Amino acid sequence: MKTDVILVNSFTSNGAGGNPAGVVLNADMLSDAQKLSIAQAVGYSETAFVCRDDEADFEVSFFTTTGEVDFCGHATLAVFSTLFQEGIVAAGGYIQKTKAGLLAVVVEPTGHVIMDLQLPQKLGKFSYEAISDVIGIDSAILASTRLPIEIISTGLTDLIIPVPMGYLDSIIPNDIAISDFCRTHDVVGFHVFELCDAESPLTASCRNFAPLVGISEESATGSATGALACYFAEHLPLDCHYVVEQGRAMGCTSMLTASVELNGSKISSVKVGGSASRIGTSIYSNVE
Repeated sequence: MKTDVILVNSFTSNGAGGNPAGVVLNADMLSDAQKLSIAQAVGYSETAFVCRDDEADFEVSFFTTTGEVDFCGHATLAVFSTLFQEGIVAAGGYIQKTKAGLLAVVVEPTGHVIMDLQLPQKLGKFSYEAISDVIGIDSAILASTRLPIEIISTGLTDLIIPVPMGYLDSIIPNDIAISDFCRTHDVVGFHVFELCDAESPLTASCRNFAPLVGISEESATGSATGALACYFAEHLPLDCHYVVEQGRAMGCTSMLTASVELNGSKISSVKVGGSASRIGTSIYSNVE
């Protein structure tokens, strides 16, 4: 068996940066074991597999190098950018079926993709002391943000961690400690952010650590950006439209947009958007 995998950089900034994902079209005949084998051969944080579906426009499944995950934002962007560039879809709205549910995606005429995420679930809080040793920042420094540390899911469970400006890039992730914490508390990863100055066009700079699912650090994370947007809407006096960068510490700065809509004080929709650039295509043979 030979499988073509389209390689795409998602959430690029003026064509640079981004987070690579693999995209396999017409994946209906592949088993989960074969999908995992392909994802491992590709070696990216996620590879997406696109199938036909009777309920939605497409069914999309997402595999890391260690197993399947319910949803992946940057791989969703890679999928719909690829479908648009291949002429399979035109600009417009679509529904993808994922293990996180039926989610809307809009492809703009420019190829910019905006995806709906699940409405947020708040799943717990942690003290500054509980997180301090895991990320190597003193609890008093974390406390100086006066912002909470919370688990929020918009498709995947992320621990949102604020740090003061100037501390984000100094974090040296301890993969074992982060994995142990995530395993114990049923969290996929840590999404750490520092707020930007009011004069900046950016709302925040971010880093994402998910070694439990084989990702020591990721340069753009769509699902976590959606969770972060919900966090901002609740805790900060900002409007409901955000621009964040991620991957700066990796030398691979990515750009993500996010927005929420409110019905009174409740969030009624969460959207994350970005642009993508095709890198190339790889062919994998003799997939078991």
